[in-house]
Amino acid sequence: MRRWTLVGALWLVWACTASDAGGETRATSEGPSTAQPTATTTTPRLGTDEMLEDLDGELCPDSVFTCVTLEMPLDHFDPSNESTTPVTFAVLPATGERMGAFVTATGGPGSSGISVADSYTEALDPSIPESYDIVFYDQRGVALSGGLSCPSAAAAYYRVDGTGALGIDQAALTTASATFAQDCVGEMGEPEILPYLGTDQAAADLEVFRQTLGYEDIVIYGESYGTQLSQTYAAAYGESLSRMILDGTVDLTLEGFVFFEEQAAAFGQTLQSTLEFCGGDEFCTGDLAVTPDEAYDQLLSLVVEAPLTAQFPLPTGGFAERAFGQGDLDVVASGQMYSEDDRMMFLRALSAYSGRGDIVPMLRLLYLNLGLDPTTETVIEDPTYSDAVYYGVECLDYSYPGATPEETAQAFFDAGADVDPSRLGVIFFGDLPCAFWPDASKDQPRPEPLAAPGVPTVVIGSTADPATPYQQGVDVGGRLDEGHLISQQGGPHVVFGRGNECPDEAVTAFILDGTPPDIDECEGEVVGYYIPLLPVSIAEFDSAETMFDSIEFDLFYLPEYYWWDTVTETPVGCNQGGTITFVGGDGKDTYLFDECAFMEGVTLTGEGSYHWDEDVFTLEVQVNSPDCRYSYERDGEEYGVEDNCPTDQFG
Repeated sequence: MRRWTLVGALWLVWACTASDAGGETRATSEGPSTAQPTATTTTPRLGTDEMLEDLDGELCPDSVFTCVTLEMPLDHFDPSNESTTPVTFAVLPATGERMGAFVTATGGPGSSGISVADSYTEALDPSIPESYDIVFYDQRGVALSGGLSCPSAAAAYYRVDGTGALGIDQAALTTASATFAQDCVGEMGEPEILPYLGTDQAAADLEVFRQTLGYEDIVIYGESYGTQLSQTYAAAYGESLSRMILDGTVDLTLEGFVFFEEQAAAFGQTLQSTLEFCGGDEFCTGDLAVTPDEAYDQLLSLVVEAPLTAQFPLPTGGFAERAFGQGDLDVVASGQMYSEDDRMMFLRALSAYSGRGDIVPMLRLLYLNLGLDPTTETVIEDPTYSDAVYYGVECLDYSYPGATPEETAQAFFDAGADVDPSRLGVIFFGDLPCAFWPDASKDQPRPEPLAAPGVPTVVIGSTADPATPYQQGVDVGGRLDEGHLISQQGGPHVVFGRGNECPDEAVTAFILDGTPPDIDECEGEVVGYYIPLLPVSIAEFDSAETMFDSIEFDLFYLPEYYWWDTVTETPVGCNQGGTITFVGGDGKDTYLFDECAFMEGVTLTGEGSYHWDEDVFTLEVQVNSPDCRYSYERDGEEYGVEDNCPTDQFG
């Protein structure tokens, strides 16, 4: 039908953009340490199945992958430290003649690679899992490799209003960052692993895995933060790499302040481009009361002055008064800049407020971005992502000036003195908690530019990528001895495996046999389309057929359904009262309507479904009363309606 499903969770900007190589004391001015990690002596290569069995491998949770847990040195670079920490890897043996291992380093830091192993692999060309053992892993501290997390501290921190009437609110951001650092470490239990979460340690973990499994070399694909880990691995263990793909690339040579200055500018530009798309789309402008720029600026000025309040429809039925503040707008606007469809969903929420004074769609996006229960506004714990590990890695990989936490915080504000908060400039201060983080690095030099001799590399960059600015990928690719750049015009943050034949076909050929890409640019858009808001009244429709067709679109683009996992039974409050519950299974999505009021004059009770393979949408519902029942079916482009209801209800 019309759906594009996100793979994995929707990550906040802070969850998708971290840092790079080098630990607190193990890097030099020449770049990351090339010291070899400690590992057991490699035995002659057995078949992957036999190796996994010897390592006591077991099926990963809800997966076809086999998980093996290796005890890693807590500090690979200090042989006198005999402590260890478990790191879990997921392996899917090649179904055909094995060429080696294809390793994916996912984003974050703090994201679970194992949690997306199956879905990512399903998106690959079948020839890749046929020819390679597929490998994912949970970086030390994350999910199956430690489970460190502080979701409550993170949710509170991200909602802080960092902008006041006069610009950046230094006092509010400083207090919030200090409180978050203390609360996050306390929530995760202050583990001894904190000083050893740096990317250099994670790269060494991967090298120990390679040696233990007996792979002669590996192909690595890194996305977002995974490009940082991949580059770190290439710098230290380049002889273990046959090929590398960097997708959404971070330039490791940049100082932290420079990186965040470029990132804040990229988010602002993507937001501006999104608003410009709306200005050129008749449906988007038709839903607004003013121009797109005016709509955003008006909303920002209102929430800076004071939070907006609204009656939010609860999944349990009824309403609760909720507030939407300036920090909330920053969370939603930044979180929705990652892909074409995310941006469209943001425009619909912006239009709802501008044209109708309805802030509820913004609140729906806020709860999804923060992982909050809409009924209680408490955190829904997500075991697949860790803000604790994000900062645990980030504050080791980057260092910031200042002899005291207060001096370091002031250095942030001095460096960001010219930041314009009106277009997501507050993102510049994403690393401010590092001023107060325990074991944060001091005087950490940036790595030298990576040449990666003997490692052919494809760098993929999206010109509308807000999180890893496009130019950084261009710069990194230009320094590589064997670098090939593919530019996606417009597009999302992270491109490969998202269903776009360009560049998927070229990258697949490169993975399989090292064939250099025969393309250097792919077409794309910042926002692909805009879906108009549902009319406010049944009187705006001329027939039941057009009404139900619009309801199907509005249902599909309801945020809680659009990012639904298609498995968990999920109730959602309807805009004007009542509820709808989503139930998955048997190749279809089922909708259970309980006095669900979509608009004025339309309250549904009954059942509906969408069959994915057949593209068939059906409704068996009563509208407003038991005396008015509809049977509706859309089969592809064919529509059918049966009813016993009056026709004068339509305009």
